[in-house]
Amino acid sequence: MTFREQLCEYGRRAVELGLVIGTSGNLSVREGDRIAVTPSGVALDRLTPEMCPIVDLAGRLVEGDLQPSSETPMHLAVYETTDARAVVHTHSVFGTVVATTMTELPPVHYNTLLLGGVVRVAPYATYGTPELAANVRAALEGRRAALMANHGGVSIGATLEEAFEATRVLEWLCEVYVRASGVGKPAVLTDEQLTAVVERALNPPEFPRA
Repeated sequence: MTFREQLCEYGRRAVELGLVIGTSGNLSVREGDRIAVTPSGVALDRLTPEMCPIVDLAGRLVEGDLQPSSETPMHLAVYETTDARAVVHTHSVFGTVVATTMTELPPVHYNTLLLGGVVRVAPYATYGTPELAANVRAALEGRRAALMANHGGVSIGATLEEAFEATRVLEWLCEVYVRASGVGKPAVLTDEQLTAVVERALNPPEFPRA
């Protein structure tokens, strides 16, 4: 499957899972110094491979007839400062709820560690601007996902599959927090508890053979 075909496949999945609505959200995949990105103004479940433009690391259009997503500067900023090879940006419901009300997503579940730790909320800035790109870049430091204030979420990975899975984990964590808040005050895991999870994962128990 080509990178452009992957954008179509995961764009369709994003719509099916309710992670985007209308023409919101965008995805990209990097190969060397070329980046395939979803186009501006096209619903992700209506994409065809030839619709997806390709830009260079400076954001110049090198292939395709449609304009790249308006959030391309954010994608480029992520590629410039991380080892990511794929970026997924969504406007998921629970992620946006948290991003509209908080400065970080508290670690109410140890799956937070799958994203590198406590999820930060990047300060608000107008979409498509250098300011937003800089804010997201800072929020992603040492993380696989971040939220964008009053906007949505962004996840990264070595592949588009990894970035998309991080997006799903992020939305699940946000939904757990929001739903738990409707029942009572969610308990938050301590640094010690999270460290214990890491140690457990690094040193799994050995069960005796029968």
